[in-house]
Amino acid sequence: MNINFIKTIIAIGISMLIAYGFYCFQKTDAKLILSIGSFIFLSITLIFTIGINFQFPRTTTNVRSISALFFIIGFLINLAFSFFFFSIPIYIIIVGLAILTHVLIVYSISRARQ
Repeated sequence: MNINFIKTIIAIGISMLIAYGFYCFQKTDAKLILSIGSFIFLSITLIFTIGINFQFPRTTTNVRSISALFFIIGFLINLAFSFFFFSIPIYIIIVGLAILTHVLIVYSISRARQ
């Protein structure tokens, strides 16, 4: 696994800007939780989408595809939570399950070595 630092920094910057956008749209007290959760989720998925290469091209393509799909899912989840009133435990559970599912799938793909 090779990490491209410039692309990783760009991915983190994009995730920060999107999280700041969610922070600005949220009108309740949970805006800090939403912005931190969206930053963590979006940065993990975006780093795996554009910032990391694996030894085998097939593995890199599969991980990038899954990560892009989870990035879109995470963006839509956070977008929905930014416009509606929500319970903080429900948000943490949903985002936590999505992050852990993404990490499990990426780990499984990277261990296949194809």
